[in-house]
Amino acid sequence: MTGKPGRTARGGAQASAGDLLDLVRSGRAVTRGALQQMTGLSRATVGQRLDRLFRAGWLREGAGGPVDSPLGGRPSITLEFDGSHAVVLAADLDTRHARAALLTLTGEILAERAGALVIEDGPEAVLAELGGWFAGLLTETGRPPEAVCAIGLGVPGPVDSETGRVVQPPMMSGWDGYDIRGRLSRAFTEHTGAGPVPVLVDNDANLMAYGEQRTGYQDCRAFVLVKVSTGIGAGVVVDGAIYRGVDGGAGDLGHIRVGTEALCRCGSYGCLAAVASGGAVARRLTDAGVPAASGSDVRDLLAAGHPEAAALAREAGRRVGDVLATVVTLLNPGVLMIAGDLAGTPFLTGVRELLYQRALPRSTAHLDVVTAKLGERAGLIGAGALVVEHLYAPERVEERLSALGV
Repeated sequence: MTGKPGRTARGGAQASAGDLLDLVRSGRAVTRGALQQMTGLSRATVGQRLDRLFRAGWLREGAGGPVDSPLGGRPSITLEFDGSHAVVLAADLDTRHARAALLTLTGEILAERAGALVIEDGPEAVLAELGGWFAGLLTETGRPPEAVCAIGLGVPGPVDSETGRVVQPPMMSGWDGYDIRGRLSRAFTEHTGAGPVPVLVDNDANLMAYGEQRTGYQDCRAFVLVKVSTGIGAGVVVDGAIYRGVDGGAGDLGHIRVGTEALCRCGSYGCLAAVASGGAVARRLTDAGVPAASGSDVRDLLAAGHPEAAALAREAGRRVGDVLATVVTLLNPGVLMIAGDLAGTPFLTGVRELLYQRALPRSTAHLDVVTAKLGERAGLIGAGALVVEHLYAPERVEERLSALGV
């Protein structure tokens, strides 16, 4: 989880300790001399600001770098972000199950848990249970609760990033407007005895997209991930940042009207999710005499090579591909990634058939259509990365250093 590319550090006396940390984390300046060059700060001022970061435990000295001067001399000592000074907790909620993990600040998963957790049981019960999972992960790894710097959570609904509350979620009955941040922080305290920690909440497809883009496609300036499971949602990453829209509603592909009479869970007729999601395919299989309760059951049937499941998944892919032709024309992404329960060959084949048929060649000339690389861990890794970027943003670094008294 390195710093985002493309930031420009403030020059002169305005460049703060947070700006220096950002330059080191992004790899744009990893020696004292390079920091002086990038910021215009004096050697003494750079030293003073780096000293605060060393005392906080956020920076460390690495190996010697190359000798900058043609006259020789001692090699420059490199600077590194010290990812060992804290850990991050992350969780990814789906409609009927969840995953949770303890991660390092550099994105390594130290411990992980997955299990049944039904979103319709409501936020009180679900978030209390997550607090217990988090405590178990800390016990498993021997990490003290005080080492946790923040929690990241992905949920299957639109999220207002300013408040961390879901906004009219079609698949999260009882969660609309609920204080998820406050309740999850309290659940962590109840199960660990530690003080409150910051909680960041985002849409699950957003976090999956962020995790996949940061891990495997950092050079892709416009990245789209489409998650097709119980519902259908998309995460969009533009210039290294999640695009959420004005109140978190960007990417809600499942509720685009596609001209059918099928009733959707949102209460409307004709939504894409009503005919092309994992839940929709499961219902059609059940009607055909093949029992399937959810998208995860469809995934299992596809893995077993079930012909009816494969045919319906391909048909669903064609419907989604028809919608994605518009998405690709609008956003002109370099990567379109398919993830979720249906993300296999039959569905991907259907997507490609309609996408390339309906979209202009100019829109797809430099487009890679791929399946997810991180699998079910994508949301966890994305949540961890989002937490780190939030906590170690230059303006927040200053606040946190002052709070630490350094």
